[in-house]
Amino acid sequence: MYLIMRKFIRNFLSKRVLSRFSIFVIDNLMIAFSCFTMYFVKYGFDGLTREVSKEGMMLSFLLMGFNSIGFLLFHTFRGILRFSSFSDLMRILYALVLGYTLTYVAVVFLNNFTVTPHISNVTFTAIFFLNVFLMIFSRILVKEVYEVITGSSGKPKNVFIYGTEQAGISVAKALEGNNEFNYRVMGFISDENHMIGKELMGVAIHANDEHLFRTLESKDVNTIIVSPQKMEEIRNSDLLTNFVDHNISLLTTVPVNEWNGTIMSKEQLKDIQIEDLLPRDSIHINMKEIAANIEGRRVLVTGAAGSIGSEIVRQVASFNPYSIILIDQAETPLHDMRLELQDKWRELRTEIVVAYISNMSRMEKVFSRRRPQYIFHAAAYKHVPMMEDNVSESVQTNILGAKIVADLAVKYNAQKFVMISTDKAVNPSNVMGCSKRICEIYVQALAKHIEKTGQKTTQFITTRFGNVLGSNGSVIPLFREQIKHGGPVTVTHPEIIRYFMTIPEACQLVLEAGATGKNGEIYIFDMGKPVKILDLAKRMIRLSGSKNIKIEFTGLRHGEKLYEELLNTAEHTKPTHHEKIMIADVREYEYDEVSRKIDALIDLSYKYDDMRTVNSMKEIVPEFQSINSPFEAVDRLMEKIYNGV
Repeated sequence: MYLIMRKFIRNFLSKRVLSRFSIFVIDNLMIAFSCFTMYFVKYGFDGLTREVSKEGMMLSFLLMGFNSIGFLLFHTFRGILRFSSFSDLMRILYALVLGYTLTYVAVVFLNNFTVTPHISNVTFTAIFFLNVFLMIFSRILVKEVYEVITGSSGKPKNVFIYGTEQAGISVAKALEGNNEFNYRVMGFISDENHMIGKELMGVAIHANDEHLFRTLESKDVNTIIVSPQKMEEIRNSDLLTNFVDHNISLLTTVPVNEWNGTIMSKEQLKDIQIEDLLPRDSIHINMKEIAANIEGRRVLVTGAAGSIGSEIVRQVASFNPYSIILIDQAETPLHDMRLELQDKWRELRTEIVVAYISNMSRMEKVFSRRRPQYIFHAAAYKHVPMMEDNVSESVQTNILGAKIVADLAVKYNAQKFVMISTDKAVNPSNVMGCSKRICEIYVQALAKHIEKTGQKTTQFITTRFGNVLGSNGSVIPLFREQIKHGGPVTVTHPEIIRYFMTIPEACQLVLEAGATGKNGEIYIFDMGKPVKILDLAKRMIRLSGSKNIKIEFTGLRHGEKLYEELLNTAEHTKPTHHEKIMIADVREYEYDEVSRKIDALIDLSYKYDDMRTVNSMKEIVPEFQSINSPFEAVDRLMEKIYNGV
């Protein structure tokens, strides 16, 4: 019966709140009550003469009038009483200080006209403190009673907060001031010596040392909430390993400035993901310059349904373009993008084109009708092993598609063409990487060619970067799925390393390079430190809390290198205005020769003779040396011919 009544009360209270007007009236009644209570304490029943009562009435009206101004300015009546937070209580204090100050000034001024009560400073101060106590205590009482009646029947989870800066304090206050969470803050962790041993919000601050885990065990704490400011230290230290080895789970929040005011929602408190822990620095871009390039222009994005293309669309949409044309051959993801754009950017002009970029007549129709001014070319086949088995498709989509879009950009006077390339184009060891290097060569040769002929209508910019976290086919979603099913986690080689960057970060740098880049330049991005894939797998297993997950080595796949390079060994870089963007100083090719060879390669690809096609690719890109691939036979044959054997 008790449980039924408790459930009824919980449901009843969860659907009903006091109106703002009711709270406003109650707060004013507390002012009047405080005033008459202090008059009663001072004069008693016998001393409450008609004159004294009249003075009390006058003072209470003055207090209610001026405090109402404070209530309105600080919005003290807008919150829900049972969810009052520390910031709500502070607003009450500010409002009362303002209201009582104005009242005191008014009383002193009007005393000259003998129309107001001659109240002593002691009584006035006593009324103020009683009023503060009643308003704050009433909210705390309502909150506590509500939590007793409707709170979780389970025991609150004990947690520590890692970080004693403002962000960590804000997290602790949000947990204590919100019934949505069932956490009890038992302590703080700090790396600052002057903070250790002190107390914060009534709990001790502990050092991050060998004694910490004994302290956590004694306080029954198995969860630590890491403040957003401390994530960088977690990322670049062995702290994660230590915590996970002691069965400590880690949570964090989005930055405080992304909270809803000063309130943290349950969705903003999240498990720490492996993406949060990779060693990389934050990226800052010149928003004004990017906006100046995109605002009011017609923008076309190929591969718009892919990982990179879709993020470029989102970021471009925020810069108020005249329109966006989305091109992709993947129908369902493109439809999802249409729905997302309709939901978030309803006023934006969009055109959805389901098409292959290698379809010349279809692309010509799009360009002739829409006349795009700014082009982001992100469409490409990218999976290395699959392209080793589908050489002709790699040529016809990656190379022919890029050539068609680039040529049409010139024909229809586009202002900028930004091509997305890859670190696999450097000293390529596979068909996919070589196809992207050929795209780079063609785009750069075309850029120099139109400059020489005096056609400076289109600027061609190439951007080259490594793996992006969470992209389609990325290793992290694969590992996450394997861990979810109990393993094993498959790693191709114990020494394989890769560069990583988040999708938004990569796209921000693409936009920055596109806005500031010069014609024909290839830009490479500072990807930070490379990550050992084996270490990545181990961290993900630890982070999941799973036990006995095995790691299996499956061997390098066709065309796969142990490490990727961002630059050819014969290349060097030049700095730009942005510390994360460099210009690659690469070998340049003559347009006529490159165009002739690429046309011959494309024609050959339709014969579907993989060996001959790959051989033709190696003639265009001599540094293309196949690794762990059937096409190593082509390298051996070419070596014999070169040596005259």
